Amino acid sequence: MKTQYTEQTTKLLELLKKGKDFKKLKPDNNLENSFRVTLNVSSYNELNLMVSDLLKASIILLNKDARSMSVLKDDVNVMTLLEIALQLLPEEEMELLDDLHQFHLQLL
Repeated sequence: MKTQYTEQTTKLLELLKKGKDFKKLKPDNNLENSFRVTLNVSSYNELNLMVSDLLKASIILLNKDARSMSVLKDDVNVMTLLEIALQLLPEEEMELLDDLHQFHLQLL
C-alpha cells in the first residue's frame, strides 16, 4: 500500500514539475496574489477598437432598449471579441490539466 502511494506521489510530482508550463498568467509584482495576461495587438488603433467593441457589447447586453433595436448605429465587431477570447485561452496549461485529469482517473 505504501509503495502504491509512493508511486502515485512520484507521478504527481512529475506532473507538477510541468507547472513551469504555466505561461499564460504572469505574476504581478505590484499586487499580491495578482497576475497579468498579455494581449497582443498590432497598434494603438487595434487596442482602441478592441476596447470599444467590448464596451459596445456590454452596453447592448445591459440595455434592454439597445437589445431590442434590430439595427444598431454602431455595430459590434464580434470577430474582435472572439480574437480576444482566443488570446486569453491558456492552451499550454490545458495539456497539464489533461495529464492531471488522467492521473486523477487512475486513482479512482
